[in-house]
Amino acid sequence: MANADWDLFQSLHAVLQAGSLSAAAKARGLTQPTLGRHIEALEQKLGAPLFLRSPRGLTPTDLARQLESHLAEMHAAAAAALRDASGSAEQLKGAIRITASQIMGAEVLPSILGAFRREHPEIDLELVLSNRAEDLSRRDADIAVRMVRPTQGALVARKVGAIGVGFYASPDYIACFGAPQTLEELTGHTVVGFDRETPALQALADLELPWAVSRELFAFRSDNDLAQIAAIRAGVGVGACQHQIARRYGLTPLLSNAFGFELEVWIAMHENLKGHRRMRLMFDHLVAGFQAFIAEGRGA
Repeated sequence: MANADWDLFQSLHAVLQAGSLSAAAKARGLTQPTLGRHIEALEQKLGAPLFLRSPRGLTPTDLARQLESHLAEMHAAAAAALRDASGSAEQLKGAIRITASQIMGAEVLPSILGAFRREHPEIDLELVLSNRAEDLSRRDADIAVRMVRPTQGALVARKVGAIGVGFYASPDYIACFGAPQTLEELTGHTVVGFDRETPALQALADLELPWAVSRELFAFRSDNDLAQIAAIRAGVGVGACQHQIARRYGLTPLLSNAFGFELEVWIAMHENLKGHRRMRLMFDHLVAGFQAFIAEGRGA
């Protein structure tokens, strides 16, 4: 593919990701008219429209949707190539892209990565927060912190332990509404939980509980884990929280003898990265960091 064509496809990928020409132009560092010309030129090359224009904005055509997954792979490969080129295999410089869940990325990883950065200031860090399992084989990220055992092939993975989860509420909530003494009483409280069917909701549904687990159980619903934690801290209601994080924010444990489960923690990377010194160092650093974090929760 010619460089010019690759530039056009990059602009298409940016529009599909951002949802508008203006946002895509900003992401690519281009003017909106330039990016618009890229889309028009690509439509001419392909002989078909990529977007339907209306006063409400752009709607991708079937052709654009068909190209989307290929463009994502191309974008991930190009980004991985840039990271690989940012430092040789044995150099302690370059970039490392890490993916983790919302809670791990916001509540746990900052201090772990901060310590690594202080030791290795020439290594740049990129952090992707997503509860979706990013594809390490496609190099969407270099190293992943996973809450389930990795199933993709050609990975180096290590289980570092398990994190306990239980019900918690803020002292303010308990002062206002009291604390449920049984799981049956919990249905009379404001329960913080999920909005749509998610893996976490399914995990709760798999537990033997005295009531059906569905979105109707939750009076405060959000699919953003950080929003749930914020709601529990603010006294909105009762919700599930990792023991270490709950202790950090002074939350009160509830029904600890009746409810609880564990989430496994795995560190994984593509086996091709074992030869990169900075990747090996980060892998080992994450293992040690999460082992220390998990140790904080013992006895909770």
